[in-house]
Amino acid sequence: MPASAAAGVAAEGEENAAEAGGRELLYCGTTRFDIMGRKVKGGMGGSRGNLVSPTRLRPLMGVDIRFVASGCAACHCVALGADGRCFTWGRNEKGQLGHGDTLLRNLPTVVSELSKYNIISASIGRNHTVVVTDDGKSFAFGDNKHGQLGTGSLRKGTEVSPAPCLVTEATNAVCGADFTVWLSSVEGSSILTAGLPQYGQLGHGSDNEYNTKVSSVKLSYDPQPRPRAVATLSGKTVVKVACGTNHTVAVDSSGFVYTWGFGGYGRLGHNEQKDEWQPRLVQIFQKNNILGPNDIISAGSASSACTAGGRGQLYMWGKLKNSGDEWMYPKPVTDLSGWNIRCMASGSMHHTVGADDSCISWGHSEYGELGYGPTQKSSVNPKKVDILEGMHVTSVGCGVGMSLIVVDRANVGNKIDQLDTFDGDSDALFQENMKSLYFPPRCYSKEEQDTNKSQQHARHETETPEQAAKKATPTANSRSNKRKTTVDQPKPEDGTDGSGEETKEVQRSHGTSTRRGRGRGAKTAATPEAKPSGRGRGRGRPKKGTGSPDPAPLEAGSSGRGGKKSGKRGRPRK
Repeated sequence: MPASAAAGVAAEGEENAAEAGGRELLYCGTTRFDIMGRKVKGGMGGSRGNLVSPTRLRPLMGVDIRFVASGCAACHCVALGADGRCFTWGRNEKGQLGHGDTLLRNLPTVVSELSKYNIISASIGRNHTVVVTDDGKSFAFGDNKHGQLGTGSLRKGTEVSPAPCLVTEATNAVCGADFTVWLSSVEGSSILTAGLPQYGQLGHGSDNEYNTKVSSVKLSYDPQPRPRAVATLSGKTVVKVACGTNHTVAVDSSGFVYTWGFGGYGRLGHNEQKDEWQPRLVQIFQKNNILGPNDIISAGSASSACTAGGRGQLYMWGKLKNSGDEWMYPKPVTDLSGWNIRCMASGSMHHTVGADDSCISWGHSEYGELGYGPTQKSSVNPKKVDILEGMHVTSVGCGVGMSLIVVDRANVGNKIDQLDTFDGDSDALFQENMKSLYFPPRCYSKEEQDTNKSQQHARHETETPEQAAKKATPTANSRSNKRKTTVDQPKPEDGTDGSGEETKEVQRSHGTSTRRGRGRGAKTAATPEAKPSGRGRGRGRPKKGTGSPDPAPLEAGSSGRGGKKSGKRGRPRK
């Protein structure tokens, strides 16, 4: 979106928000989407480009946002306005932003091809995005290598613009890393899946594994580009669904919880790490501990969570932190007992919750995604985001190195206006980092290095003392003063004063040597008069051809190292 258009949208939205209250999106985490979560040459550049506290985004200031989403394996975001507009920004290498190109967007931009639809739901995978309209249509864009867009075809590896999905009467869509789950109002087909079946996350009883060649041991997995109903749940109505990287969590209208897909770290909650190719009931959520209409579910990279029992008690299972044992079955999070949890999202290894009039986060933070500010980075236990205390959080989203929080502007006074605002100024920093990462300094060959050295020596030899004094820094001058005794030369014996040519040449040569120390520059300096020396190999030994007097001849049988007669080097013979 151009800056002028964004400013106009923001100004119009602020007027509307002032009249009707409205909700606003806050962002914390990295703004360097191209390198987030990646190991790049030169490291991650420290904290540059990170928003470590909840920050307003200039294009969305005053725009009423009712829903945000990202993914536990995703580096891009989506936000839905109350007027049905869809905003996307972040990494765009596979066209996952839906703008018809693969250019990165550092700030929210309206998906123009969806402007004629009222978007009510959206979700994000690793490199794809799926949205649902109010009339039951679904559109997808981004990577389609495994058929995760649900368009029924694999012929186009990517879709840079919204393409229609083969789903009718869709009510919601949720994305895993490389697969998608739709909820539909069609009887008997309330849940459909498409995409990568490698771990059974599609729920069809198979991982579609096959050998690429008869004589090869290399395995591959047959993609599923056409959405297909999950037969095991055909007699039930699925009302909620959440997806991790390679697993799925679903809730039916009776409040029972089902999980399937990759079972590592106990993320399925069955007290074992076996993969499940079909939906399997989680035993603990039965009888008096079923999920009600207002309970929530969430899935992270290697974990799952939900509230249950009508009391808002949060349960979690799987790998919750980088260190320590995993939870093989659902356990209550006692630190959040008594809180009224309305929304929750999980990223790669961090979690964000909206409860009562507070925002709570915890987990591992690398880019400031927990929103604690510059004084604290990570937290093992749930902790309030102090700057948002007293604000009503209505929606949250978590991705790789980022968190998105929607707060209600009502009854918060001017607290939101006191928050920082991000308007894309870090683009300059971003480009600077990209230049250093992808255009490193040139590596010269040995011949080029020798040529550069000879040119440097030639410049030093032709440089006058006045030019050298102008170039010298205070540090260099101080070092020169300390070595003053090595620069000062004794008066020539022939009586030539300091203004003569000989003295100037000596000063010039020794000035070069002084600037470069005892390294390579010393080779260009005139060799001082060598002192007569005797035997041995010390530093005073004269070089050949310097005109110094010949050393005294060695005595017969001497070792030449100043020792006694020994006949040979080393220990004397007995």
